[in-house]
Amino acid sequence: MNNVSQLAGFAKRDDLAYFLRALCDCEYRHEPRLAPTKEILDGYKKKTIDWGTYETRFLELLERRKVQDLVSAEELVNACVLCSEPTPENCHRRLVAEFFKEQFHTLGIYHL
Repeated sequence: MNNVSQLAGFAKRDDLAYFLRALCDCEYRHEPRLAPTKEILDGYKKKTIDWGTYETRFLELLERRKVQDLVSAEELVNACVLCSEPTPENCHRRLVAEFFKEQFHTLGIYHL
């Protein structure tokens, strides 16, 4: 959600949009509805909730937001979900990918 923070590095909004267009001829799309709320993220980061609770709350949030209506299966082919977490195990991008995989069964998930 915070695509302009220091943690974003080369993934800052404007830089990323430029690099994707110039190097890959692809589009950047910022979609805040795929991010956890501040409350959910802070709860996990501050250790007031564990990963299981985070995962449950975040998946419920994706359901309430009806994020499956944001994109089609075709739009998700070769799509990439970004986050500052180094690995997918405890990261919202894995949960988003798995959520879409459940909605659109033909999608593959590859963690880079």
